[in-house]
Amino acid sequence: CILFACFAASSAFVASRDRFPTKILRMATQEELIALAESNRDTLGSSLGFWDPLGCSKMSFWLLTNEQTIGFLRHAEIKHGRVAMAAFVGFCVQCMPLVKGEHFFLPYRGYVADVSPQEQWDNIPVIGKLQILVFLGMLESYGEIPGEVPHYTAPGGIPGYYPPLVGKRPEFFFNLYDPFNWFSEDTPEDRERGLNVELNNGRMAMLGIMGLLSVSKGLAVPPLNSIEGFPKYSGDVMIPFEGQLHVAMPELAAWTEATFASHLPPQ
Repeated sequence: CILFACFAASSAFVASRDRFPTKILRMATQEELIALAESNRDTLGSSLGFWDPLGCSKMSFWLLTNEQTIGFLRHAEIKHGRVAMAAFVGFCVQCMPLVKGEHFFLPYRGYVADVSPQEQWDNIPVIGKLQILVFLGMLESYGEIPGEVPHYTAPGGIPGYYPPLVGKRPEFFFNLYDPFNWFSEDTPEDRERGLNVELNNGRMAMLGIMGLLSVSKGLAVPPLNSIEGFPKYSGDVMIPFEGQLHVAMPELAAWTEATFASHLPPQ
């Protein structure tokens, strides 16, 4: 089940070139970014329009120009939205009795039935976690290689674009996104609507997955906190290798704690 969620997350990075209306996604200036926001008729687009409280669209990150920074921000939003959608669906699937219950063949060594999605991750052996992260890292690295389309920070680049896999390696018979080319004949209007739907769903999913994680820690997030039997988690989701990988030896950690304690003012 966790592997299912990870594969869903990996496929969320992938998109066909034909899917995107290039005249909308090839952002170069803040004015075009504002036009995209105002053309999105969701709740935010129709009420707030362009919303950038931190002014990031006017900044230049690292050695990038402002136009390149806008491309980076657009790509980051699309990617985070896709991963959040996969995470939200994965959390819900891992709460189903069919997935979290007893299995005749254990999904992985150390499997424990009827625990929360976060505990399911905690129970995976460290070598399994590393394999998952390396696999996703390979997909991420491949997506950063300029191919048929320029990099998303370069002129003509398309934020959200992921190069196809078919033809690159003999073992790949399908692209991860749209493997059966269901969307290849979409009209420009369909593509524009699909873009806005993807953006809106991704933004909602980012709020949704944070809400699920918050409720599992006992916080009040209406209406999620009213769900009876909502899975609780006592660990820390920000420590994915808790108890498995240690940066410092116990002795060094004890010495550090004692050193800090010795410099504290007396009570």
